[in-house]
Amino acid sequence: MGVVVPDPADPLRHWPLAGLVLRTPRLELRPDDDVGLAALADRALEGVHPVEEMPFLEPWTDGAGDPGFARGVMQYAWGCRAELGPTRWTVNFLVREGGRVLGLQTLSATDFAVLGEVSSGSWLTRSAQGRGLGTEMRHAVIALAVDHLGARAARTSAFADNTASRRVSERLGYTPDGIERHVRRGRPALLLRSRLTPDDWQRPGWVPDVAGLDPCRDLLGPPV
Repeated sequence: MGVVVPDPADPLRHWPLAGLVLRTPRLELRPDDDVGLAALADRALEGVHPVEEMPFLEPWTDGAGDPGFARGVMQYAWGCRAELGPTRWTVNFLVREGGRVLGLQTLSATDFAVLGEVSSGSWLTRSAQGRGLGTEMRHAVIALAVDHLGARAARTSAFADNTASRRVSERLGYTPDGIERHVRRGRPALLLRSRLTPDDWQRPGWVPDVAGLDPCRDLLGPPV
């Protein structure tokens, strides 16, 4: 057999995450790309939550009025992409419905090959909220983690007054995993941690389609 020469125009030859895709009944989730990140920045500018609320531990949306805010959304994702490796990774999945970017679903892990645990976070533009999409996209990454990577647990957290996020976790079967006190906009706030095991996961009535994962396994360091 002859030597297979990689196609120099193929973006997957050095970055296999470009070929990973998760499909649910309504959504498509792909790791961030630059065109999609520009659309994501536009969605952030359209608004993620009421101005009087702050659902995020890092209050990044408070900078929405700054000239460099949209660029900062993209730079954050670039930083995660640059630092990604088997011992510590964050995959920022752009969430699309009908080809339009609606928000972001992250899946992260540290020492995954040893601990077998992942963490997740997400946001949707306000116009896409209230339709169950947050639940659907969380199910997608939990399915990836549990069924395809062999994760033993998934963690997340939400402020006590972030009812929408907490309801998503409850629907999936997360159980309480402790509390933390943080300063939020100069005032104390209670952060509630939650943990999900494969046995507790309340699976949906559908199975997400996962494509393009095998070339990514070396990057994500599955448990041994």
